[in-house]
Amino acid sequence: MILKDLSLSAVVAGFVAVLVGFASSVAIVFQAACAAGASNEVMASWLLALGIGMAATCIGLSWYYKAPVITAWSTPGAALLATSLQGLSIEQATGVFIFTAVLGLFIGISGWFEKLTKLIPLPLASAMLAGILLQFGFAIFSSMQSQWLLVGSMCLVYLIAKVYLPRYAILLVLLSGIITVVLGGSLDLSAVTLSLAQPVWVTPEFSVSALIGVGLPLLLVTMASQNIPGVAVLRASGYNTPVSPLISSTALSTLLLAPWGAFSINLAAITAAICTGTEAHPEPQKRYIAGIAAGVCYLLAGLAGATVVALFAAFPIEMVAALAGLALISTIAANLATATSEPKYRDAAVITLLVTASGASFFDLASAFWGLIAGAVTVLIQKRESAS
Repeated sequence: MILKDLSLSAVVAGFVAVLVGFASSVAIVFQAACAAGASNEVMASWLLALGIGMAATCIGLSWYYKAPVITAWSTPGAALLATSLQGLSIEQATGVFIFTAVLGLFIGISGWFEKLTKLIPLPLASAMLAGILLQFGFAIFSSMQSQWLLVGSMCLVYLIAKVYLPRYAILLVLLSGIITVVLGGSLDLSAVTLSLAQPVWVTPEFSVSALIGVGLPLLLVTMASQNIPGVAVLRASGYNTPVSPLISSTALSTLLLAPWGAFSINLAAITAAICTGTEAHPEPQKRYIAGIAAGVCYLLAGLAGATVVALFAAFPIEMVAALAGLALISTIAANLATATSEPKYRDAAVITLLVTASGASFFDLASAFWGLIAGAVTVLIQKRESAS
């Protein structure tokens, strides 16, 4: 059946989805790993674990449901971790991954996915995410102070590509950064070797403050910013794949691979659209091949994790910071628009944004948690005032 349905367009769609996903957000994953104090070996293990998990879920779910089910790591989740794991050990970070995966698995199995995501107003969730991501946007321009030509050229390419080739904008930004660094003679590839990533086990530690302050926001961000849009992409393309098995499968893969660095595996949204449309195949029932192809590419990318880590380490940190920030501009804009779209939640959303972006932490709980609390309290007070 698979050989009969095989098509070059579907395979290319799967490859492009993985390429765009890696190019646009792998830098953010590295920043999250660095925040937890991970070594290069541990970073490579993260990519290996994520690659295996995404490969297994893409191939298994796409083949079983005959639909292009594309999974990915949580880019907003990685951004949250990059700003929230400071001060935590890699063992405590692993405990957070396991905790979040267990909750996600319970939500998937119980069928509470849609109910729980409605408990927190979407504007507040969007404001929290925007507050987390603002730091990456700021990093674009702070990096420009020391590498103005490199970062400036990347910004220019981004603006032009968003007009003419929006789907490949971040890929072109990456290429422009590489070319600028190579021409500038500042690229040192002496430490880069072709080698397979090795799994590195990290024994988890469970800190209550980390589980509440980082784990719960990570769960919320993953559900609201990845899984909900991921389901919407499938539905928009006419695929009525049951939701609970998808959420359960991705959470289970995260749980099993968390000790090796799988911080969050979930449904993809933006890259999924590459595989669910007519570009993948004119016939919807044959687009599942794109999901299988994406899984194979994920596996290969994960196995090459050590080489990927070494490659990114060879480039200036300003280039990596600018790449991560530019990759998140559209996400920041979309979440700011959603956060302020409803007047009755506008004050609460802005307070959530400001508290989250401030980085303030109390009782060892990250600012993302307090941002949600501040926003929720604002909503309750304003509702009571309007009722009186």
